[in-house]
Amino acid sequence: MNIILLGSPGAGKGTQATELEAATGMKHIASGDMFRAAVREGTPLGKLAQSYLDKGELVPDDVVIGMVLERVRQPDCENGVIFDGFPRTPQQAEALQAALAEHNDAINAVLLLHVDKDVLIQRVIGRWTCRKCQAVYNTYFRAPKVEGVCDLCEGDLYQRSDDNLETINHRLDVYEAQTSPLIAHYRTQGILHEINGLGDIDDITARMVQAIESAKPC
Repeated sequence: MNIILLGSPGAGKGTQATELEAATGMKHIASGDMFRAAVREGTPLGKLAQSYLDKGELVPDDVVIGMVLERVRQPDCENGVIFDGFPRTPQQAEALQAALAEHNDAINAVLLLHVDKDVLIQRVIGRWTCRKCQAVYNTYFRAPKVEGVCDLCEGDLYQRSDDNLETINHRLDVYEAQTSPLIAHYRTQGILHEINGLGDIDDITARMVQAIESAKPC
């Protein structure tokens, strides 16, 4: 199976992608990581992408999709893929479907994590990260035992410079504008599954696994 993970900033996509990998054996592919790896490793498509970046131009969709196909053909993807960060537009979605179809493959389900805006804001502006072990805490949901100190390694906790109210509101507005057409596209196709992203991490994962199971081809 291949699935796409959608959700606004702070919805918990990264956390759930890790949980889904463990629960299903599918491989999580974040588009940014895939892109950087192709450029770093100097694959033919990576070099082609770099040529556009060097000229300050956007990398064409066909090159990006070529890198996606190159990545999903690797052995660690044999049990399926969880796409994160791609596609971003209905045009990219259609091109990806067409490219996968040429290899008798398809997107089987799109999982959309729903979280109320006020909770999203708290998740972001309350987030603290350990400088040493990268453990993540939250002022509102998972505060450290000692303010500013990591429970695990006693490292200093810090906040990212973009974890502020103004920035998160802008990111949410951008997400809404960019992703609404994509959500509508997959809803029309009948493969969109809307998941309640509130509650315990394990409970959210269970909802997502249930959606994946329901979408498996007969």
